[in-house]
Amino acid sequence: MNGLRLGWLRLTGCAGCQLSLLNAEEQLAQAASALELISFPLVTSHTDDQGPLDVALVEGALSTPEELEALMKLRRRATTLVAVGACALSGGIPALASDRRGERFTEVYGPDTPCASFPPQAVRRFVSVDLEIPGCPPEPGELLLAFGSLVRHGAPELDRFPVCFECRQQENLCLLFETTPRRPCLGPLTRAGCGARCPAQGIPCEGCRGQVPEARRAQLVDLLTAHGFSPHELADRLGRFGESSP
Repeated sequence: MNGLRLGWLRLTGCAGCQLSLLNAEEQLAQAASALELISFPLVTSHTDDQGPLDVALVEGALSTPEELEALMKLRRRATTLVAVGACALSGGIPALASDRRGERFTEVYGPDTPCASFPPQAVRRFVSVDLEIPGCPPEPGELLLAFGSLVRHGAPELDRFPVCFECRQQENLCLLFETTPRRPCLGPLTRAGCGARCPAQGIPCEGCRGQVPEARRAQLVDLLTAHGFSPHELADRLGRFGESSP
């Protein structure tokens, strides 16, 4: 029996989401037995037959008309569409300079080059998305879990609690309250699943996995400003992986 017909489309991004999956080397052989790769340029040179897909994964933000056309075609072919990684979910790193996009485009390409692009935006702004897998990049285990669930015609149950929970599980010192100096960590707002990898190394959480449901954002801002962090710095940090404006 053939496995799920799968396609992967990369838009404006770095291909780190694909590499995250490929780093799960020990599990890939088993996963491959349940999948039929129809279009996955980083993995296979198989020619896309342009037929229906059971699952299509999209990484990267939308930023050009050509990308939008490719996404629309993929959505029409796919039974299930999965947005993968921070760029696909929120615009991510490519969206950081959206407020000065025209100026930066001219600096890089020159004043006489047509700007056939638009500010990078999330996939869900243009097509319906059936599943979102967060992270910059996403965890290999979450990608494999998604494949396993979809093969069985289900959906994976991803973590919905904050990174702080994982910090306590690992007995990490809280960077907000238990270290000197205090660090502006976004762990209280950020969806878990990464194993608190950054705080475990003394690095404040950047929020790359997106916010938990009902995140108490205003309360965290009040707490951090009360301890001397500037509102401008906090706005920059909170917007780094927050969804970009159209």
